[in-house]
Amino acid sequence: TFGNILIPCYQKQNRGNVMYRVSKVLNNNGVIAINMEENIEYVLLGKGIGFGKKISQRFEAPDNCTRYSLKEDTERGSAKELAKSISPEYLEIADEILQKAEMKFGTIDRRILFPLADHISFAADRILSGEQISNPLTEDIRVLFHSEYEVASQLKEILQKRLGIEIDAHEIGYVALHIHSAIEDESVSAAMQMAGAIRECVQVLERESGKKIDVMSLAYNRLMNHVKYMVMRAVRGESIKLDMNEYMEEKHPESFALAAAICEKIERGCKIRLEKWKSVTWQCILNVSTWIH
Repeated sequence: TFGNILIPCYQKQNRGNVMYRVSKVLNNNGVIAINMEENIEYVLLGKGIGFGKKISQRFEAPDNCTRYSLKEDTERGSAKELAKSISPEYLEIADEILQKAEMKFGTIDRRILFPLADHISFAADRILSGEQISNPLTEDIRVLFHSEYEVASQLKEILQKRLGIEIDAHEIGYVALHIHSAIEDESVSAAMQMAGAIRECVQVLERESGKKIDVMSLAYNRLMNHVKYMVMRAVRGESIKLDMNEYMEEKHPESFALAAAICEKIERGCKIRLEKWKSVTWQCILNVSTWIH
């Protein structure tokens, strides 16, 4: 968790004439400043907000800016240290992606600004150094978090336009996970674990059926969505109304055993319990089997 580190300036919050004092000018579009009522440092981002500003200068934040508190820590360390170490242009780029995510999903948790900017910065450095990353779960992420991937894909044009950098699908996949963490109460690592668990499910099905499951197929999409929402409900502690495990195990022992094996893999990968979900997973496997045979 990141704590309460974000308050968007454009929200109407009875700010009155709250004044800020500049502690560092990041660039023409960003400053680090102290809220003089709260005595807390913020990063303020907005067009021209840093233009002509001087250290210790007092100013009133414009309504069209966003502000991010530096009081709390993030998954990648101190927000304050990250803000000072990340190139301001990457803070701007991350902020732009979050604005696009907000347009797509409505209200989002914008507190991921610093981890997202840090990731984009490292990705750009890798690309400029000629390094290539490979993520075996990229296609799974694209299907599992389709809407998030669509938003993350816009980073390709932004980086090309701003910095002349070309990113690939693997980098977009990682950014999609950050966006997912901004719209769901789930960390980037947890989302990655879910994608990995689903990949293992597919491998089990492929091995048992002797058939390759096309990641673009309806069967794959159904399996992904089933496992995704099953895991989400299990994490929230929700239960199913009708436990059919015993009935399914008796009537369809082979398929049920496969469903049980898949649930056990997900349990290990996502660190959750799915004991009562095996019969539901069996039904999903039956549907998938219909499509791959």
